[in-house]
Amino acid sequence: MWVGVFLAVSFVYFLAGTHAYTYLRDLPIMPFRNSARVKVLGLALYGPLAASTRHRLSQYVPGLAALGIDVDVMPLLNDDYIRRRFSSGQIGFQYVARGLISRAAHLSRQHHYDCAWVQGEVIPMAPAILETAFMRLPYAYDFDDAYYQKYRSGRIGALEPLLGRKFERVIGKAAAVFPGNENLRAYASQFNDRITVVPTVVDHIRYSLRQPHRDDRALNVGWIGSPSSIRFLKVLAGPLATLAQEAPVRLSVVGGVAPDIKGVEVLNIPWSEDTEVAAISEFDVGVMPLVDEPWTRGKCAFKLIQYMACGVPVIGSPVGANCDVVTPECGYLAETVEDWLTALRAIRDDPRRAEAMGLSGRERVARLYSLESQLPVIAAGLLAIAKGHD
Repeated sequence: MWVGVFLAVSFVYFLAGTHAYTYLRDLPIMPFRNSARVKVLGLALYGPLAASTRHRLSQYVPGLAALGIDVDVMPLLNDDYIRRRFSSGQIGFQYVARGLISRAAHLSRQHHYDCAWVQGEVIPMAPAILETAFMRLPYAYDFDDAYYQKYRSGRIGALEPLLGRKFERVIGKAAAVFPGNENLRAYASQFNDRITVVPTVVDHIRYSLRQPHRDDRALNVGWIGSPSSIRFLKVLAGPLATLAQEAPVRLSVVGGVAPDIKGVEVLNIPWSEDTEVAAISEFDVGVMPLVDEPWTRGKCAFKLIQYMACGVPVIGSPVGANCDVVTPECGYLAETVEDWLTALRAIRDDPRRAEAMGLSGRERVARLYSLESQLPVIAAGLLAIAKGHD
């Protein structure tokens, strides 16, 4: 199947991009500016429905504009593609074809910009030699997942020798690299030394504080995510079932459909950007269970950051960035069933301590994982690239 995907993508991109490539190949790399403002071409993999686009690129746009940096965020795959993948699991080749044609148009306008900001991947299923050939601007490579693992999993069969080391070249040629955590930084540092860790952050000002737990209601254990990550909730099935034998427990799942757990009230809440903060602020504890594997070690603990921004105490598996985000002052790391039970009971049985942990977590987010704290970092990185381009 993946050979067919690769051939289809290559053919469509060839048709869409041959003219653009000829044009770009012969184009002097000169900025096209009408003022002293810096112009940045933001190349996102997905539309604004994707958290990676919203939180790694789009949310910075207003703040950067105030600093004289104008970013145009151009997605490859739009929100219709994302809705189709989540609803049916199908790729939707018509959306891919349209996206590749749009991406060719984005790349053909590079001469209007001073630098590029690439999030994830410019052209999925395209080898590094093609992707980097089309990049005529110096670029910052931004990634918040272990994208390099997706071409090494064995799923693409005969294409793995061609694509398996793609990100080594893409990262190596970047003018700057913005990995989302220390695990990703360690990978990128093998190929580039111009690295600044930029965690995936929230605008914590828009996150309202939770109300303290009331003794007369079920302990509300909350999780937010996407259908692709709902599988990790299986880690909690045993601990929550045991806990429910002691006192009422509710599992609130935002953005997916939870498995049935004996004795536990399960509440499935549709995700929307407008209501996610209100849903999180109802949690008594926010959880991020993970299975320790190469892909999860690259995750940026964003769920935990969202919970903490609302003043919710947290429990997470000790995997990847979870270990960096969670401290004893704001939550627990839980590996075994007994670890999870101990942490859940501690939050249930000591509401005052849970409230203090939540407030500590919110302060930690404001200091380290907020839009306000990372905006100057992104601005400095983009300005350095643009200055080198002048």
